[in-house]
Amino acid sequence: MPAGEDQAERFLAMLAAERGAAANTLMAYRRDLEAARAVLGDIATANTDALETLGSAWSDLAASSLARRCSALRQFYGFLVDEGVRADDPSGALPRPRTRRPLPRLLSHAEVERFLEQADEEAVSERPDAVRLLALLELLYGSGLRATELVSLPLAAVPRDAPFLHVTGKGGQQRMVPVSGRASAVLSRWLAVRKGGSRFLFPSSGASGHLTRVRLFQLLRALAGRAGLDPLRVSPHVLRHAFATHLLEGGADLRVLQMLLGHADIATTQIYTHVDSARLVELVNARHPLGGVRGTINRES
Repeated sequence: MPAGEDQAERFLAMLAAERGAAANTLMAYRRDLEAARAVLGDIATANTDALETLGSAWSDLAASSLARRCSALRQFYGFLVDEGVRADDPSGALPRPRTRRPLPRLLSHAEVERFLEQADEEAVSERPDAVRLLALLELLYGSGLRATELVSLPLAAVPRDAPFLHVTGKGGQQRMVPVSGRASAVLSRWLAVRKGGSRFLFPSSGASGHLTRVRLFQLLRALAGRAGLDPLRVSPHVLRHAFATHLLEGGADLRVLQMLLGHADIATTQIYTHVDSARLVELVNARHPLGGVRGTINRES
């Protein structure tokens, strides 16, 4: 194995052991390092002149993709310096694209209701696949789980005596997620028709695995089409975003959302605060001590 590849493997092993990086995260870092190796050759010994060529080599990338690759390389070279492999850090020569993190797509209350109604209508038959889909949808929108968290839920995560799920999120961080009475009822229906023999709540057709994220994505888009919604606007993450946004609109505290979503940094949670400006103006006018004293804020200001 070339020296650069060996250092990359050590870097990835560090991410897994010390930072608890998930498998999907490690795969993304590996792809980014391999993309750099395709241009630079031995990335472990690349100098600043070599790194300056990446801007033109990756000129066709979206700003967000370029930023992600450069972030992976900065962390890689920082690791090499910390380990004493390099005395210098050449990452200052990496391109620095200006990116603005886009807000995820959002479904309205009415669209989510239609989505749930369609799944509910299909589950009346008590067919296992239909009841499973309804349970998946209720947990995505009702508890705000990530797709990976949802499909990999062990059967033991569903307690018998409390309305909570025990979820293992990014980096192995565990949290308690409340389950609504509605979702709990659907889970009971699913457990009644679910085949035994698997330790996962949503087993795959195989002997020991669980439903995949790709299959979950496919099931949701197919359901969206049957519900009269644009399938391209629907994904597990869109439903997670709808969960957070609709809770915030209902008055939930941002710190509570941070806990429910499993975010280590509240700055990440703020991405989900897609509340229209009119509601913010109404909130200030209604709740601020001076809101009714000297007039209200102009909505068009």
